[in-house]
Amino acid sequence: MGETGEGFRPALRLVELANAVRDDPELPRAALAGMLVRHGETPADVTGEALTEDDAEALRGAVVRLTGVLTETDPDRAALAVNDLLAECGARPRLSRHDGHSWHLHVDRGDDASWAEWFTASSALALAQVFSESGRPAWGECAASGCTRLFLGTGTGAPRRFCSATCASRERVAAHRRRRETITGPVASSHDG
Repeated sequence: MGETGEGFRPALRLVELANAVRDDPELPRAALAGMLVRHGETPADVTGEALTEDDAEALRGAVVRLTGVLTETDPDRAALAVNDLLAECGARPRLSRHDGHSWHLHVDRGDDASWAEWFTASSALALAQVFSESGRPAWGECAASGCTRLFLGTGTGAPRRFCSATCASRERVAAHRRRRETITGPVASSHDG
């Protein structure tokens, strides 16, 4: 399980997998494999016996567990949850080179760690890094009505509240309409009376 390739970002990988598993709790092994490849794994890392159906099931379970951290916005509870995951994983940073990959950082127990152990450890480390850089949980669940997408908000400025500009815009328009109705009353339809 290597972390090579342009754009490998374990926190973004976590959010993508968390949203996918929320959308489909039985997300097929092939879909998981495709996401892992987009985030740095080689096709050989995730084909056949390298990522079995049992591995996929355990990986989905790890994603669900990590989703609990991604929905935690209280800084103290989020920090404790990340620390618990790191302790449970026996996270000890080390450089690893295996299966044709160049040297890269691992924090799982060893190169023979399961997919779920590897994913949990590397995701917890990524969340710890994101948290320490921003001083708060820089992630969350979209605040837009009816949207439950998870997001990573690592930019500067105010903490992010929405998964996309579309959701933010939709909420601003809805708030504007509510304010206008409070001031002027409900807008009558041209079909009324």
